[in-house]
Amino acid sequence: MRREIPLIITGIVGVGFVIQYFIPHAPFSYMSDWFSDWFSIVGACAIVLGALNLMKMSAQKVIRKKKDWGYALVIIASFLLIVIIGLSEGKDFRVPGTRFDWLYNYMYIPLSATMFAILAFFVASASYRAFRARNFEATLLLVAAFFVMLGRVPVGDVLSGFMPEGWRLSDLASWVMNYPQSAGQRAIMIGIGLGIVSTSLRVILGIERSHIGGGK
Repeated sequence: MRREIPLIITGIVGVGFVIQYFIPHAPFSYMSDWFSDWFSIVGACAIVLGALNLMKMSAQKVIRKKKDWGYALVIIASFLLIVIIGLSEGKDFRVPGTRFDWLYNYMYIPLSATMFAILAFFVASASYRAFRARNFEATLLLVAAFFVMLGRVPVGDVLSGFMPEGWRLSDLASWVMNYPQSAGQRAIMIGIGLGIVSTSLRVILGIERSHIGGGK
């Protein structure tokens, strides 16, 4: 019963979630609001459990002096600092001038910007590996990326200034982004949608049981 009850609940909620999109009458018309409230409650509980689990894992790493335990100590100190200050500020913790607002604007936001800046180097490395002309598809991707990148900067129009209007690199880049890129993106989104539908049906019918720790 430890597995059957979660599977039954998942099936009932999944079927109800699908039906409420196609039957705009009571009680199905109210299900969207009900599900929204349930998702908020489950999400809040998941955040609390995730934070507690993060503290548990970090504390164990510090106590056992595992590799990079100093970073775990920073995580614990930062978590406790932001939680204590946020709770002490009350409901107006995001009002400009509060200690929590100062920490958010002058510590959290710069750290987030630094993290995204570091990601740019990983994107550049991945692009280098993807754009290597190993076959026809990779060569086509490389050529398209070359023209798009040149067309997105002023030097592209300078180099193609002798071309008539509508045939410059900026126009070519816009054409690639508006037509081939959009067509490919829509095909990918259709594939993702079909994958979501198939996975949802497997979960609703109880075929996929990885969410309850039972595998397939």
